Amino acid sequence: MKTAFAFAAMLAAAPVLSSGVACAAESGPPLHFVLIPKTVHPWFDKAMTGAKAAGDMITKATGRPVEIEYRAPQTADVSSQNDIIERAVATHPDGLILDLLDEKGNRAAMDEAADQKIPMTVFDSLPPEGMDITAVGADFCEQGTMAAERLANLVGKKGEVAIMMGVPTAPNHTLRAECEKKVFAKYPDMKVVATGIDNDSIETAQKQASAIMQAHPDLVGWVACDASGPVGIGQAIREGGKTGKVKEVGLDNLNDMIQLIKDGVAESSASSRPEMQGYWAVISAWQKAMGQKTPKYIDTGIDLLTSKTL
Repeated sequence: MKTAFAFAAMLAAAPVLSSGVACAAESGPPLHFVLIPKTVHPWFDKAMTGAKAAGDMITKATGRPVEIEYRAPQTADVSSQNDIIERAVATHPDGLILDLLDEKGNRAAMDEAADQKIPMTVFDSLPPEGMDITAVGADFCEQGTMAAERLANLVGKKGEVAIMMGVPTAPNHTLRAECEKKVFAKYPDMKVVATGIDNDSIETAQKQASAIMQAHPDLVGWVACDASGPVGIGQAIREGGKTGKVKEVGLDNLNDMIQLIKDGVAESSASSRPEMQGYWAVISAWQKAMGQKTPKYIDTGIDLLTSKTL
């Protein structure tokens, strides 16, 4: 965050940027950004913490108030998310900050925003093909690969494993799953015997993981593609008395995930830094609102969480 503050403060302190837009001592009404995640979820609470920190920094650096409105679908439903996007567009905000459930399914709502000349930034996701939108997030393939390779080493590169898919239409979840499968395909003695779909619900993940482990008693390990999946998987491992017998490498840094690592239920987790994603998504949205060009992609990196690092 110190690096982020220094960068943004530098931009704000400069008298004029290349396009002639003044940054210091901005005047005018509050900047209004709408942040729309995939669903109500603790991961997005962490992203919103970072987003608020960025808004506070911009206000301190420029003197202009920043309002970040949080509008989350109650469930991971594309039509509900599109309805929220469309209603946000009708308020003519200074920018939309989106985590897409379905890049194709969200396209029409995003085209409407583009027609209204409302800048957009996506985070924890990838933009629809052909749309010039900054994406903020980790390298999702690298994250999935890291988790799968770690699990492969834990189980001696042999045995039956399973993948919890998350939301199948979400571009980041899909990419992680594809890259996890590629890792397991490298090892002749490993086999993916099941894939669950939790739709970003911990409860659903727990039920699916329990059913899969009952159907596959020789299962040796799990990876996931979203933040809910590994928490539900860990609960199922614990409740099924399989701690230490079925290995798990999770994703992200939810408090429940961290506790599963501390308790020895999960071995580790590859975290995509949600607070940093929220922070830099707002910085990008602010720059777009000021008429500046922004990068195609901002990589916020990955943390490997283990019992030794927590």
